[in-house]
Amino acid sequence: MPFLARRHVRARGLQSGLTVAGVAVGVAVLLVALSLTNGFVDELVSSTLRATPHVALQPWAADGSLRADGATLEALATEPGVAAVAPYVAGQALIARRADTTLGITARQGYAQLLGIDPRAHARVLDLPALDRAAAAFADADGVVLGASLAAQLGVFEGDTVVLREIGGRTLTLTVAGTFRVGNELIDAVTAYVPIARLQAYLGLEDRWSGVHVRLDDPTAASATGERLGERYGLRPTSWERLFSGLLQQLRLQKAVISVVVFLIVLVAAMGIANVLVLAVSEKTGEIAVLRTLGASARQVVAIFTLEGAILGGLGTVLGAVLGVAIATYFRVQPYPLPGDLYFITQLPVQVQAFDVLWVCAVSFGTSVLASLVPARRAAALRPAEVLR
Repeated sequence: MPFLARRHVRARGLQSGLTVAGVAVGVAVLLVALSLTNGFVDELVSSTLRATPHVALQPWAADGSLRADGATLEALATEPGVAAVAPYVAGQALIARRADTTLGITARQGYAQLLGIDPRAHARVLDLPALDRAAAAFADADGVVLGASLAAQLGVFEGDTVVLREIGGRTLTLTVAGTFRVGNELIDAVTAYVPIARLQAYLGLEDRWSGVHVRLDDPTAASATGERLGERYGLRPTSWERLFSGLLQQLRLQKAVISVVVFLIVLVAAMGIANVLVLAVSEKTGEIAVLRTLGASARQVVAIFTLEGAILGGLGTVLGAVLGVAIATYFRVQPYPLPGDLYFITQLPVQVQAFDVLWVCAVSFGTSVLASLVPARRAAALRPAEVLR
């Protein structure tokens, strides 16, 4: 039986080759699309967590601030699953670079999300080397660390001065102590870190905090751990998963849609297998009749043509998997650049997941075998006496 199946496949070399190529292209495109989506989600999450605490604990009070309490901070640091804690003060302001007519520099301004921090404490909560480098400037209470995109928008470099203007009209002049880039434009384009004491004085929040940033041993447990800490200390928890929930849901939906759409390519290729087998049945009618006369059962005839579909689908699936993984590996070595203002990250790495490869190959092979059953059953239904007559 395997010999006959292989001979039938070789007899229609061009059509068999095109069918195998169709399946291979479908599998490769689906694997690359899924790998790109996985890479997008993974890079977005990892880059976001570099500058985002796993949990932010904030007060329920109407004024949005809580009393600076070192005892609460120490108690939080000893909680199970908590790796580090650091207080912060948050605010919003316009940030501007002054014009200098002698140098031909025009004024520029933008929006900034201000975060007052202690760089040494936050170095254990966030993964931003720029905060370590800015510690000296922060000690002088006049430094500011800007997101790279915000700095580029203002046209400022390390050592330049910028002016903060709050909605109430108060101003504050600071020196750029450094910049950082995490690859997420939602952070790089708006965030400015300033010394916590200076921002407290600027916003009139002496001896007050906006909340506490918490880093966990397991970021995936942020929601559950945040709820537990919030209940125990009477604070309102906000996990990074909740903060970016809309974006993460959109990415999951995008992956599902890509899977369905690209699967249609595999389905079309499977129909090509069915077409090849239908033609084979038509051409091999006499041969099938002879086999039945010699004692071959209907089940054996079905097995021959089903095996042909399995051979075509299997070859296409294997070639497609190899091609898809090879393309994905290339993009992993050479990440495709992206405009950060459109896609939030500046490059799109690839992440190949073994589960994706397995289910794509299984679906492709299974669809190919199923597509071969109709022509196989048609071959088995032929009546040898009528054909030979």
